[in-house]
Amino acid sequence: MGRPRQRPRRAVGWAWLALALLLSPVAAGAQGAAPAFVGRDACVPCHTREAVQYKGSHHDRAMQPANGDTVLGDFNNTSFTYHDVTSTFFKKDGNFYARTDGPDGKLHDYRIAYTFGVDPLQQYLIEFPRGRLQALNVCWDTRPKEQGGQRWFHLYPDENVTHDDILHWTGPYQNWNHMCAECHSTNVNKNYKADGDSFDTKWSEIDVSCEACHGPGSNHVAWALAAKQKPGAAEDPKKGLVVEFKDSGAWVMDPQRGIAKRDPPRQSHVEIEMCARCHARRGEISENYVYGRPLMDTHRPALLESVLYEDDGQIKDEVFEYQSFLQSKMYAAGVTCTNCHNPHRLKPVAGNGACSRCHLPAKFDTSAHHFHKEGSKGAQCIACHMPTKNYMVVHTRHDHSFRVPRPDLTVKIGTPNACTPCHKDHSPQWAADAALKWWGAKRRSEPHYGETLHLGNHDLPGAERALIALADDPSKPGIVRATAADLLGRYLSPRSGPTVERALHDGNPLLRMAAVAALRHTDPRLRAHWLPPLLNDAVRTVRIDAGRVLATVPPGMLTSEQQTAERRALDQYVQAQLLDADRAEAHLNLGSLHAEMGNVADAEREYRIALRLSPRFPLTYLNLADLYRQQSRDPEGERVLRDGLKVAPDDARLAHALGLLLVREKRSPEALALLQRAAALAPDEPRYAYVYAVGLHSSGQQEQALALLRKTNQAHPGDRDVLEALISFNRDAGNIKAASAYARKLADVAPDDPSVQQLLRQLQEH
Repeated sequence: MGRPRQRPRRAVGWAWLALALLLSPVAAGAQGAAPAFVGRDACVPCHTREAVQYKGSHHDRAMQPANGDTVLGDFNNTSFTYHDVTSTFFKKDGNFYARTDGPDGKLHDYRIAYTFGVDPLQQYLIEFPRGRLQALNVCWDTRPKEQGGQRWFHLYPDENVTHDDILHWTGPYQNWNHMCAECHSTNVNKNYKADGDSFDTKWSEIDVSCEACHGPGSNHVAWALAAKQKPGAAEDPKKGLVVEFKDSGAWVMDPQRGIAKRDPPRQSHVEIEMCARCHARRGEISENYVYGRPLMDTHRPALLESVLYEDDGQIKDEVFEYQSFLQSKMYAAGVTCTNCHNPHRLKPVAGNGACSRCHLPAKFDTSAHHFHKEGSKGAQCIACHMPTKNYMVVHTRHDHSFRVPRPDLTVKIGTPNACTPCHKDHSPQWAADAALKWWGAKRRSEPHYGETLHLGNHDLPGAERALIALADDPSKPGIVRATAADLLGRYLSPRSGPTVERALHDGNPLLRMAAVAALRHTDPRLRAHWLPPLLNDAVRTVRIDAGRVLATVPPGMLTSEQQTAERRALDQYVQAQLLDADRAEAHLNLGSLHAEMGNVADAEREYRIALRLSPRFPLTYLNLADLYRQQSRDPEGERVLRDGLKVAPDDARLAHALGLLLVREKRSPEALALLQRAAALAPDEPRYAYVYAVGLHSSGQQEQALALLRKTNQAHPGDRDVLEALISFNRDAGNIKAASAYARKLADVAPDDPSVQQLLRQLQEH
């Protein structure tokens, strides 16, 4: 179980603490010593105002021991039914308990060890053997009753999450040690022990305390004591602080524009990246967090991937705030988190007050600007510029990209807009027409990067050229350009290669990371030519990604110096995976690395570990079966895939892989049925439909194959495989007119491919 690394905090008088500080052996240490965590009690005597603001904040109550003061849920023998499971919440011997379904599907009594979060919901943590803490899926809605709160609810109300589901509260996705601890407590070390599959997770303080943001404070305390004992003696300009958040910039109002400007410009990203450590969608790659260093030294931020974000960058999955904020004009103008949020109380100024600090109310807080009745919900700045989405059922979160409402993009590419959620009885077209009337055609027709990302995400004609222009545009947000560079990996050609090469040398590490990813499937000679300088990048994420992408490049293509750097980067990549050795995904990544390097036994071992840790993770079955395919061991691969389908019967990837295996085994009827099932299970994946159509065509069902390909082409007009099959099948059937029409479409998709132009000429001549 998690345990503190120092004594628990006690309620003591501040005067007594001030005396204790003077006698503290930690505080009296040398200022030049490596900083150590000293706890909140050491901060309070000198920072009383901040301590008062902090008390009771979300950070203060991020995690607490379960007791009568901290538990907000109704544990008076109340019950809650979720599908076939009725959970009961009760008290016994001064403790709080939940009787609910355990990992075996049977009801058990579990003692609540900790509360987790406070508003608008509270979760409860339960101790399991081998140091695990697990978060119940049944939560308490802490909102007032009139707002629908004061009730028990399940985090997955529209699903039936049973005991053998990967999302069950006893499973890996509800494990506190991996999923939650770093951001709900201070100075956390996960300490997973692979040999016993156990955790010895430790923290300094149970909640998000002072040093979670300011870093270990022993040297600052020593500086304060030295200054108190002998004023002027302590000459450290940083006052012993590990990291400083002060920025000398001031906001000066431009009365003509009505918008304040930062003078001088923002000098540091430290504050924003400090907040991003927990307020970003990211993965941890090192526990050796150094306060003040770039975020990407220890964490890998997600880009605007289509599974996480809408095509225009609006929030979709649970992505928190950082990547949205990086897209904003606020970020570009120099705004930081604490310009809007009190860093200790956390909440921003209510109403439009936070915005009016930099945006003149006379210009912006008027009906002439927002076209809504004064004082109404629509007159609130956040209503239009920070639309919301609910996560965890009841947690309403604001999009921090501060975007101008674009209902016209809803009409064009289907992204959400800020208007129609309130005006539910009107269409996006109605909203787009209203915006056109209010702001004029020029303002409402301006290009938006969402249109380009839409092309790239959906393999539409013109995607490559548009992505090149976006990735090369320095006026666009760095994370948007990085997303475009990453998407270029799907389309990489001699036209887009120079753009990716430029991104490799960009000053923004997100661009460099994305460019490395774009090259992962390119010719080894190209990787060997472009990537070696990145092996010594200043940022760890970029280094280890370059090492991973170079792992399959033949050593002879690299100099001895480059080989040494590559091994060093690859070692860091492996260490990043071992940090998450409790997760199947990490062993899947290590297995893939070994497989690509020809280490078959090591690859198989890692895949088997992944299956043991998470038997319901489909990708492991796929990779292990593919490893057997490469070794001509398809009978073993078939058993693996069938085992996978037993635990994930509706996984299209498994059905597709087994279908292909049966094709190799010349078991066509069985294969065709599985390929059909894969295409039906994943209608948005054109690859499955294409392969099934090829199977239909090979079995003599040419008309059915063409009909499926035509339907798939309508949904995915830029998919090259589908277009090439339509050309080939129509040409073979003697329908040269149809083949030529599809060849012209292919030429639109790949205008710079000489083979496509040659094919088009041949068909036209015919």
